Amino acid sequence: MLIDDKNWWRQAAVYQIYPRSFADANGDGLGDLQGVISRADYLKSLHIDAVWLSPFYPSALADGGYDVDDYRNVDPRIGTLEDFDEMVQVLHERGIRVIVDLVPNHTSNLHEWFQAALKAGPGSPERARYIFREGRGENGELPPTDWTSIFGGPSWTRVEDGQWYLHNFAPEQPDLNWKNPEVHEDFIKTLRFWLDRGADGFRVDVAHGLAKDLPEDAASLPSKAELDAMPVDGTHPLWDRDEVHEIYREWREVLNEYTPARTAVAEAWVETSRRPHYSSPDGLGQAFNFDLLDADFSAPEFRHLIAHNLELSDQTGSSSTWVFSNHDVVRHATRFGLPLLGSAEDIEHPDTWIKADQAKHFVLTDGAEPALDRELGLRRARAATLLELALPGSAYMYQGEELGLHEVVEISDDQRQDPTFFRSPGVEKGRDGCRVPLPWTAEGESFGFGQAAPHLPQPAWFAEVSVEKQDGKDGSTLSMYREALALRRELLTEDESLTWIDELCGEYSLAFERAGGWVTVMNFGDDPIALPAGKVLLSSGPLAQEGELPGATTVWLQR
Repeated sequence: MLIDDKNWWRQAAVYQIYPRSFADANGDGLGDLQGVISRADYLKSLHIDAVWLSPFYPSALADGGYDVDDYRNVDPRIGTLEDFDEMVQVLHERGIRVIVDLVPNHTSNLHEWFQAALKAGPGSPERARYIFREGRGENGELPPTDWTSIFGGPSWTRVEDGQWYLHNFAPEQPDLNWKNPEVHEDFIKTLRFWLDRGADGFRVDVAHGLAKDLPEDAASLPSKAELDAMPVDGTHPLWDRDEVHEIYREWREVLNEYTPARTAVAEAWVETSRRPHYSSPDGLGQAFNFDLLDADFSAPEFRHLIAHNLELSDQTGSSSTWVFSNHDVVRHATRFGLPLLGSAEDIEHPDTWIKADQAKHFVLTDGAEPALDRELGLRRARAATLLELALPGSAYMYQGEELGLHEVVEISDDQRQDPTFFRSPGVEKGRDGCRVPLPWTAEGESFGFGQAAPHLPQPAWFAEVSVEKQDGKDGSTLSMYREALALRRELLTEDESLTWIDELCGEYSLAFERAGGWVTVMNFGDDPIALPAGKVLLSSGPLAQEGELPGATTVWLQR
């Protein structure tokens, strides 16, 4: 059973479940809540503190469930509200909390509000819940601006009466107008709805995008070039505006009505110096730190980012978060096994299978597969994960990384689902490769995922990395995760400090100590380094030679 601990989130191990790809209990090829319930003992065996469920709401799946038709219901293909209640009870009984994904920047175009807005016409209260504008040109035939959406293509779509609505993502995801009090009131209602059903907190999607400042006159709106040149410092028309935190102060009042106070974490892709605004005590309380996800496999870069983010957390009294994989990025076992790419301009061939933009995000593209060193990628991923789990703060893990899964590239174009692929033809493959249903068994049509063909195709190599193949096997990635998470619980104290061991830090190594003499040493290089004195508690890979730490390996020691 759960302990009534108001600070549980500060150093929690959180496991992200993408419900449609976790486990299929009813045999329709799509994961569901009963599938989560059926794997509750597996989740307990991981020694996690909470699960974060990606959207399970009614949705046409224009964007993997992030196009929400109804915020206070469950997609019938995934289950019912009663299934949700049962899942919360079953997980709570096993000491696992439940974090619900909330999508407040936009609804789906099938949401009852947007359908009412289409019927009501220009100037109506219904349209005021969204961002509608008149077009440019002699008859309004041109969009208000030349802006491009996150998924590619224009940011505006025209409706039958001639007005245009803003969608910073897919056309099926119209942006809400957070200047409208009705929007505020409805989301307060949604927060209480899920909290009253037992949710322990929220992950807030696009948390930096809610507040916007867009004049009614299209001629006053900036062009794409002007918009791109504007600083994102609290005054940008679309992103990370200062007034967004007025919304989160309202939410914090609701979260604090419960005992213990409920938690929330912001998905806010902002400058690191702006992140503390989201993690403040009177705001959401915690914000995702994606810096290690973006980092090169480099000891100096890891150290800088870790130290910097711990300093940022101190500014608000929050704790940091650490992430290497999620539903939006190429799995880190694959990223770490690819040749280093600094920017798109560094790529020799324009048809490369994976490209990296200047933020070092890796995205699938058309073309042939490059030289992927799968074994090296997995070794590095395991080492990075063991480092992550030793850091002060919350560790967020994505389903399947405990199996060492690589990105799935064996998906034909006619099987793809991600709008990124469809809105950028010939440029980006999208995010389907990390969303392929999990392999539970070594055999069967869907490797134990369900009794029908899964909604995304699974590759043959899934058999060898399935839960069945790794369960109880010494040295398997699954066994390492279980051992590490169990040991982490024993080693963690309320002391969240970290002390660097400078004499063990260098170009290819990092070392630090936590309270109680818990020492972590990571070798980023190819060659072995000297292993410091201490009792070996756990390593990410075999320690073949006594007194040496092999390349791409992390070890936990007790001094």
